[in-house]
Amino acid sequence: MNEKYNALFTPWKIGNVEMKNRIVQCSMGGTSLFGWMEPNHFDKEAAYFLLNRAQDGVGLILPGMQCIRDPLGIPGRKWLYQNDQMFKQLKEYMVEFHKTGAKLFIQLAAGMGRSMAINGWMTMLAKNNFLNKIVSPIVDVQYICASASEVPNRWKEDVMSRPLTVKEIQDMVHAFGKTAKKLRAAGVDGVEIHAVHEGYLLDQFTMANWNHRTDQYGGSFENRFRFPVEIVQEIKRQAGADFPVSLRYSVVSKTKAWGKGAMPYETDFEEFGRDMAESEIAAKFLQDAGYDMLNCDNGTYDAWYWAHPPVYMPENCNLAEVEHIKKFVDIPVVCAGRMTLDAAAEAIAAGRLDGAGFARNFLADPEWFTKVLEDREDDIRPCILCHNGCFNMCHYKGVPNDQDLSDSLHLARCAVNAEMMQWDKHYIKKTNDPKTVHIVGGGIGGMEAARVLTLRGHKPIIYEKSGVLGGTFIAASSESYKGKLRDLLTWYRREMEKLGVEVRLNTEVKEIASFGTDPVIIATGSTPRVLKKVPGHEKMLEACEYLLGAPVGEKIAVVGGGLTGCEIAYELALQGKDVTIVEMKDDLVSQKGVCLANSSYLREWFAWKQVPVYLETTLREVKDGSIVCAAKDGSSVEIPCDTVISSAGYISTPLVEEKGHKNVQLVGDCLRVGNLRSVVWRAYEAAMKI
Repeated sequence: MNEKYNALFTPWKIGNVEMKNRIVQCSMGGTSLFGWMEPNHFDKEAAYFLLNRAQDGVGLILPGMQCIRDPLGIPGRKWLYQNDQMFKQLKEYMVEFHKTGAKLFIQLAAGMGRSMAINGWMTMLAKNNFLNKIVSPIVDVQYICASASEVPNRWKEDVMSRPLTVKEIQDMVHAFGKTAKKLRAAGVDGVEIHAVHEGYLLDQFTMANWNHRTDQYGGSFENRFRFPVEIVQEIKRQAGADFPVSLRYSVVSKTKAWGKGAMPYETDFEEFGRDMAESEIAAKFLQDAGYDMLNCDNGTYDAWYWAHPPVYMPENCNLAEVEHIKKFVDIPVVCAGRMTLDAAAEAIAAGRLDGAGFARNFLADPEWFTKVLEDREDDIRPCILCHNGCFNMCHYKGVPNDQDLSDSLHLARCAVNAEMMQWDKHYIKKTNDPKTVHIVGGGIGGMEAARVLTLRGHKPIIYEKSGVLGGTFIAASSESYKGKLRDLLTWYRREMEKLGVEVRLNTEVKEIASFGTDPVIIATGSTPRVLKKVPGHEKMLEACEYLLGAPVGEKIAVVGGGLTGCEIAYELALQGKDVTIVEMKDDLVSQKGVCLANSSYLREWFAWKQVPVYLETTLREVKDGSIVCAAKDGSSVEIPCDTVISSAGYISTPLVEEKGHKNVQLVGDCLRVGNLRSVVWRAYEAAMKI
């Protein structure tokens, strides 16, 4: 192990519980031991994942958030502590877990309040009292939307949350105590309360602009923080004063208004949530109330990219604020959010931090920490911060539809790791009949198929018409801020070498008849959609041409405001170029498969930097020095520019179709244009079928 990480491997304590190292696996949706958005039960899939991370040497493990009351308020499964069988299974599990030397704190939550994502039918019920009375015996819609006060729902601002009653609050406080007592009896090492953090229900109580109550839970600072204070006091009363209680805590909210966050390096805004001055007081107040640790980052659901940083956010994005707040408390402080091992080790060695939180790393490569211990960091499959599998929810305008809700029930998957939390259908099964498999195309899909085939015992051969492996991912990973994507490309190329995969570069395959009856995987990708009906279209650069190095001027129009177009515009603006975005739809990044934590960053960054964006606007002509567009109202708009970049999407280009070829499978964009998750998962599944 590299000596520069030594500080990460020193013991530390939370209360009287000692951790063997400073690595904390933070909670993720989908890793809840008692089920995520499901009827409460002991979740064997999450338990398996968490036990494996403990066996890999992690010091402290925090399973996914667990609401003390069923998050949908369905009668018959109301309180977490009521399921005795679940706690019995947990007690048996903890015996095995503790053999690893790791510690486990269960994260308990009061709920989501106004941050609960609601779709169309939920909105209808929330607005219609008559329908709500009919449906409430099945789903407690008013409970789902309940908050500190009557405030707008994060996802549908025309739906207002109702205030929780004092009795409901006090029932919850009591339930926290009863649940913690049962957890301690089951052998759990501590609990973490979720949260005065990210704009969840408890956080909604603490912030003045979100809490308009006039009773004992609103108004003054002490009243607004009364709910989380009563929770820790009740836990200590019921579970014991020496039972450790951590608090998930957002140091500052980084929020400008309902649905509007603040950017990194943006300083001239008025904080709508919790500012640093109040946080300095709050941290000490919460410590004195009984909390034994603060597990910190920044943000709210309205500034989602702070707690769930996409690739555009800087590394260690929350560290400065967390190091600052540590000065005001005597209890341990942990920081999470794009943390790097180098920064974590340095901060801990200097006494500016006590623990380092990591989450998505464990999904992309469950053994990443073991590889660090064994000085094999080059072998780590990197997380690329895409949220395509782990947090694939709330896309276009943030309003989830039925598919989004289905995705939210299956979090903690990973775009670059098809096996994660899908071990029942994605696993390496050795073949009894080794075959030569011809793979046409050496992009990510082709390399993933070759990797899995080799591990199974087959002999894949990759045919790549260019002189390098990577396909369109070379262009997709080229922007300055996409170092993690370039790391993934390097990892795949290295895997091909380590596994001894035969690669034939500069070899274009035009037909497959020569392969005979051997299995064939086609991974030839897609081609750009050309706007041939637009006069002057030949003057435009295609997105990949720019990404691969084609020169541009100083005043650039990007036609197409999907993810690719917006990322290109972002890169150009970072370079100081004068950029304009033209998009046919009524918002930017409106395609599915892009989490709002990612897309909202881009939209709000463009707004902050005043990048001109023309929505519901169609390109009509490309001229020398300008483009002519048609607005929604039919008016003509001429936009001066010296370069036009087209990002109009892509069209699948399979070498051959699957139909009529029983030994042929298509993977990646040549089958269906998608994202990295669809490419990797389909390639894995295709390799498993052979």
